[in-house]
Amino acid sequence: MEKSKQMLPMDIPAAPVKWALALVAVLALVAACARNSPEEQLRDTLARMQQALEERAPARFMEHVAEDFVGNGGIDRDALQQAVRAQLLANQRIGLTLGPAEVDIRGETATVRFSALATGGSGRLLPERGGAWEVTTGWRAEDGQWRLYHARWDRR
Repeated sequence: MEKSKQMLPMDIPAAPVKWALALVAVLALVAACARNSPEEQLRDTLARMQQALEERAPARFMEHVAEDFVGNGGIDRDALQQAVRAQLLANQRIGLTLGPAEVDIRGETATVRFSALATGGSGRLLPERGGAWEVTTGWRAEDGQWRLYHARWDRR
């Protein structure tokens, strides 16, 4: 005896299916548009600045520095940019290792503290120059982006 295949009737109304698909689409859109937390955004900005230095891209590094930046000894944004360029000219290869960052966000401003080990040289196996610093940075949110407006670095 041969068993016949039976088709089960699909009596599910179309309207609830459409609503369910619409809900899934909206949830997917919301999830895709969800922004990282301010701390994640700040950590990401710091990582992009580190990468820009290592890739010898001073303009990408400076994108994250505020126009009114002030650093050690009162250096301004232009002086920082010249210092970055000078280091890139003096060192064929630059390495930058950051220690764990301590992030303190207060509204639209933040303070980030970390240690940094910088190495540089001709690109051979071992770096010829290096230094370690304790760094304290001040950040503020501008147009949805974190901008570095203050930095202090002390040699360890």
